[in-house]
Amino acid sequence: MTAINSCQHHVLPNWKAFIGGENHVHGLRPQIIESWVRCQEANVNPYNNSVHSRLDGIDLRKRLAEKEELIKVAKPIMGNLYQFVQGSGFVVVLTDEQGYVMEIFGDKDTLKNPMTNNFFQGAGWCEELAGTNAIGTALVIQAPIQVSGEEHYCQKHHCLTCSAAPIFDHNGQMIGILDMSGASATSHLHTLGMVVAATEAIMAQLDIRRKNQELALSNHRLTNIFNTMSDGVLMVDERGIVNQLNPAAKKILNRSEREVLGMAIDRIFGGKSYLTKEMLASKEPYEDIEIMVNTNKCTFHCLATGEPLTDEQGKVIGGVIILRPIKQIQNLVNRFSGYCATLQFSDIVGESVEILEVIRVASLAAVTSSTILLQGESGTGKEIFAQAIHNHSEQRKGPFVALNCGVIPRELVGSELFGYVEGAFTGAVRGGKPGKFELASGGTLFLDEIGDMPLEQQIALLRVLQEKSVTRIGSDRVIPVNVRVICATNKNLSQGVEKGSFRQDLYYRLNVISITIPPLRNRVKDIRLLFKYFLNKIGRDRGSKFSVEPAVIECLERFNWPGNVRELQNVVERAISLTEAEVITVAHLPIEVYAPQKSVQFQSQPLSLPVIQESFGREQRRKLLDAAERQQILVLLSKWGGNVSIVARELGVSRNTLYRKMRLYEIEN
Repeated sequence: MTAINSCQHHVLPNWKAFIGGENHVHGLRPQIIESWVRCQEANVNPYNNSVHSRLDGIDLRKRLAEKEELIKVAKPIMGNLYQFVQGSGFVVVLTDEQGYVMEIFGDKDTLKNPMTNNFFQGAGWCEELAGTNAIGTALVIQAPIQVSGEEHYCQKHHCLTCSAAPIFDHNGQMIGILDMSGASATSHLHTLGMVVAATEAIMAQLDIRRKNQELALSNHRLTNIFNTMSDGVLMVDERGIVNQLNPAAKKILNRSEREVLGMAIDRIFGGKSYLTKEMLASKEPYEDIEIMVNTNKCTFHCLATGEPLTDEQGKVIGGVIILRPIKQIQNLVNRFSGYCATLQFSDIVGESVEILEVIRVASLAAVTSSTILLQGESGTGKEIFAQAIHNHSEQRKGPFVALNCGVIPRELVGSELFGYVEGAFTGAVRGGKPGKFELASGGTLFLDEIGDMPLEQQIALLRVLQEKSVTRIGSDRVIPVNVRVICATNKNLSQGVEKGSFRQDLYYRLNVISITIPPLRNRVKDIRLLFKYFLNKIGRDRGSKFSVEPAVIECLERFNWPGNVRELQNVVERAISLTEAEVITVAHLPIEVYAPQKSVQFQSQPLSLPVIQESFGREQRRKLLDAAERQQILVLLSKWGGNVSIVARELGVSRNTLYRKMRLYEIEN
């Protein structure tokens, strides 16, 4: 390097004038004058010749730890920069954002030289401590600067020339200063440029390091997701050869990673491998396609989704295939479709010997894997028992799927039970649909009103129960299912077998454990309990509490209850809806409950009522008669489909009289 002859002979007179109290100096750079003013305001002693103050050991170690990454990145670049000035008396210095020296390059003689002996680790070079200098002033103006000779505020630094530039992080925050200092007599024009180039290199390396860390972190996160996700993931190359898979995929395929890597997708997907080949050829993804994956032991039913991978030029370089076990999908569907059982044996209300015996038998049957047939009249609570059995069984963690065979059109029973594939019939959903047996796999399928199932579907049901597998309508693929079946009926199936409406072999298959639920009329002891249970439950829902007259319970216990528990629940809800004083009386019961042996008559034949307590007044009797009359009109209108003429004829009144009664009782037809 060639030294230049400084033409700054005018600086010293200006410095002396400024130190002597002259505020107006000329011919100096604004940055130097502004720095001198700051130093003066900070009471910096320009004649202080003592060695710079240094950080104590604890504070220095703390700052070195905080700047570890910056030092690690800067040191190689500082070393390269120092090679250009080695032996010339220059030092290369790195400071933190407060001007404290963190790292220094210089030979031993240079560091001992009185001119540069203030450059040591922990030395402070901010303006408040060292006056105007390249490091301290660069900290303030946050820009590169060279300070030479008498431009320094402190006289002891007049022998130095310093070139410094700030270092910024990716957010634009200053994190340090790089400085090169030496004897002022050897000042060079290009020194500051070398320092600026070095800081640019440091910032570039920091940015690369940050991006590499971000990439490493992203890769770590993606790897964790890849390895922990419950779906299986296969990565294939452009030829359809597996080159990566996650633990879930290994579990689904029941193969080790070494077995699967290098395997062609044809060997895994069989006939459905064409989807992946088309994806790789046309870049068209596919989504949620049902496939049977070939594993070591069997085939695995799942949904497959494929997405092509392309390079920057848009060329296909492979693909990602996600395998979702159909069982997981079904569990989600069951959870959000309400396919779950909430009732337990403890939810069954009753203390009669009859109901307690049924609960005992059902509890014993629940822990077996046998098919159960629940028999009983409508409204006796067969589904409650079915749910309780499920929740007491080994299948309790699986779904509980219910299907009422009596309400589904006979032509749809098969598709509901066994499912269908796309195109199986007109109106079939795209992609097909799983049947109730598939949805209930791992749990319980409750078939209510089994006696109403069409004969042709009884054959298919028998086959599923025997083979424990289903074949969707329109498909020849066999899908294994593990289902506990509970059936219920209010019909006499043995009579159905005799009449030919129910298959004998299916009857024997279903009738492994038969449980008959007694009608309510055979468990009179439970009527009071059930009435109070429903009264309290509905009362809580409506925010009210009701009292009951003794005559009400007497009427309830005398009634035959053809609709069983369901009818009793409806009667309670009706009574609560009609009461105005939160007191349930006989007047709030339907006429068929409190006067079951009589029917309502008009005009010449007054209504007959059961014996009612003498405390009933005239107004209460009138309300009873009105309620009974209104109830009879509603019953007949329902019976004859709203035909007013027929209803009037049955009641023995004119149409006009009937219309007047309907307006009086606010009956709409």
